[in-house]
Amino acid sequence: MTVQENQNFPTTDDFAALLDTHEDFTSAVRENEITTGRVLEVGEDYVLVDIGFKSEGRIDLSEFINEKGEVTVSAGDDVDVLLEKREDESGQCILSKERADRMKVWEIISEKAEADELVRGTITNRVKGGLQVDIGVKAFLPGSQVELRPTRNLDKYIGQEFAFKIIKFNKQRGNIVLSRRALLEKERAELKKKTLEKLKAGAVIDGIVKNLTDYGAFVDLGGIDGLLHITDMSWGRVSHPTELFNVGDEIQVKVLKFSPESERVSLGYKQLTPDPWEGAEDRYPDGAHVLGRVVSLIDYGAFVELEEGIEGLVHISEMSWTRRIKHPNRVVSEGEIIRCVVLNLDTDAKKVSLGIKQVEPNPWTLLEDRYPVGTRILGKIRNITDFGIFVGIEEGIDGLVHISDISWTQKIRHPSEIYEVGQEVEAVVLNIDVENERFSLGIKQLESDPWETLPQRYPPGKIVDATITKLTDFGAFAEVEEGIEGLIHISELADERIENPSEVVKVGEEHKVEVISVDPKERKIALSIKNFVRRSESGHLREYAEESGATAQLGDLLKGKLGDLTGDEEE
Repeated sequence: MTVQENQNFPTTDDFAALLDTHEDFTSAVRENEITTGRVLEVGEDYVLVDIGFKSEGRIDLSEFINEKGEVTVSAGDDVDVLLEKREDESGQCILSKERADRMKVWEIISEKAEADELVRGTITNRVKGGLQVDIGVKAFLPGSQVELRPTRNLDKYIGQEFAFKIIKFNKQRGNIVLSRRALLEKERAELKKKTLEKLKAGAVIDGIVKNLTDYGAFVDLGGIDGLLHITDMSWGRVSHPTELFNVGDEIQVKVLKFSPESERVSLGYKQLTPDPWEGAEDRYPDGAHVLGRVVSLIDYGAFVELEEGIEGLVHISEMSWTRRIKHPNRVVSEGEIIRCVVLNLDTDAKKVSLGIKQVEPNPWTLLEDRYPVGTRILGKIRNITDFGIFVGIEEGIDGLVHISDISWTQKIRHPSEIYEVGQEVEAVVLNIDVENERFSLGIKQLESDPWETLPQRYPPGKIVDATITKLTDFGAFAEVEEGIEGLIHISELADERIENPSEVVKVGEEHKVEVISVDPKERKIALSIKNFVRRSESGHLREYAEESGATAQLGDLLKGKLGDLTGDEEE
């Protein structure tokens, strides 16, 4: 063996150096610390790793399988592992890749917590008081730290990934508390600063519908919220904001008012389009026929939308020329498209009066031609009231016979004394008032007025038979023919002074009377018993009552009665 050959073999010094190196390594790597090892073998259910100890360590293969079920390591790879124990009972060291990975994550999180840096994680499930987040290790996100405002539905966040701020970190206890709200507040403050710079009345800006209420919508303008009132959403009718918007909708709005002191913002949506009332008088002149949609029914009419923002009222009185409408739903229904006529448009008050009946000709204007005054008609009684009877003329058109036009002479307390509903009657057309839609009829006008010929039939001085019908303090009423009464004044009952008419006459008695006067305009007849008696006594009765043979007899009886009284006095 040559000297050169001897130099190829390790010397005692080399072994000593190696031993020192090994001792330094084994003393440097301690239990529960991370070290780097080399994969020697990948078995069916294990991975053999050499960390430089006298024996290798076995790690369960499951620690090297990813989410897809793939083995992530192969022989020769360097891996970080945790030395759990130098030797077990069999002399093998106990290693763990999972624990090494977790320790590395904790170190990273610890550094970020100290540096006040953000971490990203995925919300995995709901736990008591909040949510659990996977940031490499399990962390807790309190419910109050999820959003700027507390939210009830935490389940909707499960599976979502966010950035978080670490607000509490305790490595020894393994406790990490996160906050998403802190980030949102910071972002909101930055957005608010930018938004305030451009907020002014008249500005048009983008926003996101944040919340909906009965009276409007709150819109996030970027760090500051504005109120979009329901009255500023549309020129048309809006019953609830949900008819137009949903939470999360991105919309453009116009700033109506802004107070920098209170940071209150009033927004408008309809103001982005022109006011439909501008130029409405040109589009809807009086008398124009228009189409509209019935949007609401009330007791006194129906509201009809002509276009978005312009509604007109069809009053119940403008729905039919002839029918008496009790409620608008008898004629129209909500959602129905109907034809109307513009009756009046007031742009200042933003009101439109509409009519439905005006679409068709007014039948009342044709009645005057079909039923001129004096025309006799035949119709059935449709209704009876205290003041008269209504007679059907045409469909929806009734004529009124006033109680005063039923009879020339008969005193009628109530029309039901003579007529009943459904009875057919004949009447005469007295008047047609188209404007007020009144049709006046008369029954008594079928015959001539008996009072017109009364002066000829009952000239002054004529003696007639009369029946006492009523007594009053000032005299007695007597009927000279059916329905025609005259007054016998108390002074005309007898020659002598009478205090009470009942001293001379009784109701139901028949008496001969003399006609004093007749006034057909006032419908009055003045009668006298006193004059009849005087003429009977004087013998001038015949020239006034040729047709009455009983007149002389009555005079004779009266004379005889007076003679008897005179005889008695003489005796």
